[in-house]
Amino acid sequence: MDLDIAPIGDRTFPELADHWPVFMGEDPNGSLYYRHYRRLWPEFALVAVDRDTGLAVAKAHSVPIAFDGDLAAGLPEDGWDWVMRTAAHDRLGGVTPTVVSALEILVRPDLRGTGLSGRMLAAMRDNTAKLGFTDLVAPVRPSGKAAQITKSIDVYASEHRPDGLPVDPWLRVHVRAGGTIVNVAHHSMVIAGTLEAWRTWTGLPFDVSGAVAVPEALVPVHCDVEQDHAVYIEPNVWVHHRL
Repeated sequence: MDLDIAPIGDRTFPELADHWPVFMGEDPNGSLYYRHYRRLWPEFALVAVDRDTGLAVAKAHSVPIAFDGDLAAGLPEDGWDWVMRTAAHDRLGGVTPTVVSALEILVRPDLRGTGLSGRMLAAMRDNTAKLGFTDLVAPVRPSGKAAQITKSIDVYASEHRPDGLPVDPWLRVHVRAGGTIVNVAHHSMVIAGTLEAWRTWTGLPFDVSGAVAVPEALVPVHCDVEQDHAVYIEPNVWVHHRL
């Protein structure tokens, strides 16, 4: 596929909308970025457009943050949410960023499995280097974990194929591109809501307290009928790309 990959700018691409599970859009930290990225971080948002059709096929979002720790020693447990808060706080405080963190790479569902995810990751790596950074980190959402929802994320993230590459397809793309798995972010995203909200988001009854297996969730959602709330605590896996 012949692609143009460039900053999103002011363009909108409806063909890339609404491809995440509804509940994934309910993380309260997400608005810190997605309401403001075109104004605050436009050069860190990329879109791939098929030259033949003029339609967008994928996008990649990242953001600059300040981190003064040793990347190899581990990154924060609150992964994606930490990145969102840090980027916003750094921007408000005029703090100079030191690394770039990935936020999202989305490939149009009808084109998944065609190698586009790897091309978008390569474009993000190149863009990060072009902007003067030597480190790209990513709180990766392992794409195969939902099929093993009850398995420990620590076990899953450490599983490898006979060739030494991760079992998880998305982690495998990162490692093939030169990334190193650093550590698990056990509460990378926290999404809470009333039981009625969760019924609306998922179409499930949420009428019994305990663990609820929600399609496309990486771990079960914790439901408490007496307290009328349910909480999803998503784990991610930190990957470091030295550019």
